Amino acid sequence: MSAPVKSAAPLDLFDRRITRLVQVAFIASLGLLWYLSTNVWGISPILLPKPQDAFGELLDILRSGEFWPDLLLTLRELAGAFAISMTLGVTIGFLVSLSPVFVRIFEPLLAGVYAVPIILFLPLYVLFFGLGASSKIALGATISFFPIVLNTIAGFASVDKLYVTAAKSMGASPTILLRYVLIPGALPIILTGLRMGFTVALLSIIGSETIASLAGLGHRIVNLAESLEIARMFAYIVFVIAIAAALNSVVSRLEATRSMDK
Repeated sequence: MSAPVKSAAPLDLFDRRITRLVQVAFIASLGLLWYLSTNVWGISPILLPKPQDAFGELLDILRSGEFWPDLLLTLRELAGAFAISMTLGVTIGFLVSLSPVFVRIFEPLLAGVYAVPIILFLPLYVLFFGLGASSKIALGATISFFPIVLNTIAGFASVDKLYVTAAKSMGASPTILLRYVLIPGALPIILTGLRMGFTVALLSIIGSETIASLAGLGHRIVNLAESLEIARMFAYIVFVIAIAAALNSVVSRLEATRSMDK
């Protein structure tokens, strides 16, 4: 009689706790290094403000609610860009994956374009779409399109051909084949592409706001830097990092949940 298999749940819980502990320790180390740099080692507050000053400004920002217009604009830009890139990326990726010839032709082309720093074309986007939200949405959609389409192609290519053959031999229609074989098989990789696309869309939108925009969180940070309000600028940087981490955590949890459902 075989030995009973022990549950892996306690080990998984222990691993998660260790992971969280390391993450907290890393953030605490950065905070300690920041404190020592400004309070002990004497780095000029013009270059790096004291953490207590920056967090005091952050509390004032949160109490006043002045961040809401910029935050809502950035989130609207992010939602628009991600909706466009997700729709086009998944659709085009699926169409390309239908033919091995299309995959051989278009996958290297898409990967090559993805290697180009598209942020360099921001002046063209501003020229075509203006300084408002449209140029940020267009740029974010363009940059986030490539990881989504490439992962969609890879996802459908990874589906076990044995399952496809078995489904066809049992008379499955193209719709049934897509719904019950292709999409479930490709979904984990597609979700990874969506998470990557979401992340790069957020980064590109905030980055473009710091270069050429009329409003948004990136625009606010640049304005504070130009007026030498360094502590408040760092407070907004911390705020943006927290927002980005929260959004990425939500998307990662959704990805993990859907992968487990599969």
